[in-house]
Amino acid sequence: MKRDIAGIILAGGQSRRMGGGDKSLLPLGDGCVLDQVVSRLSPQIAPLALSANGDPARFSQFGLPVLADTVTGFAGPLAGIVTGLEWVAANTACKAIVTAAGDTPFLPLDLVERLAAAVDQRPAAIAVACSAGKRHPTFTLWPTDCRDALRHFLVDEDNRRVSAFIDRHGFVEVDFLGPQAGHPIDPFFNINMPDDLVQAERLLQSMKP
Repeated sequence: MKRDIAGIILAGGQSRRMGGGDKSLLPLGDGCVLDQVVSRLSPQIAPLALSANGDPARFSQFGLPVLADTVTGFAGPLAGIVTGLEWVAANTACKAIVTAAGDTPFLPLDLVERLAAAVDQRPAAIAVACSAGKRHPTFTLWPTDCRDALRHFLVDEDNRRVSAFIDRHGFVEVDFLGPQAGHPIDPFFNINMPDDLVQAERLLQSMKP
């Protein structure tokens, strides 16, 4: 477990393609989608918090801090990232956070370890996960020192593109195995549509011994 890096699960999406509500609280396996995300990320990192707006009581079962956006209006995942960075800087001694999407029940079990190793000699750099030639910008290690630049980018420049900020900053891409022979499940598979939830249930059942 990395105790010098905090974790922020981005669970505040509007879920329009799922008909609204919290995708992360949809039923999956013996619990919900977020149960899977927390169970895979929490052993890797401490402390851990959720980024979500609205009534925090709906996440009470997880016993985690729930951080509402400090940027007004629904500004997308960057708002959750900057809020997480500011919360961690104010409340912990951690020098970085790792973010993960709240609708990805198969995220890598070595996510934090590998992202941290990639910037071990570059503490000011961002490390972003990739697989099969695709960047996954919500699965990223962010140094807390970038929080002011990120807030300026989001608020003053009104730019909400996560990848655009990463491209502007010094960064390292970290490749993870995607779906391929011997590794059938995409670790960054996310639930956007009702059919995705059905597929996730099928994949979860296939992982059981």
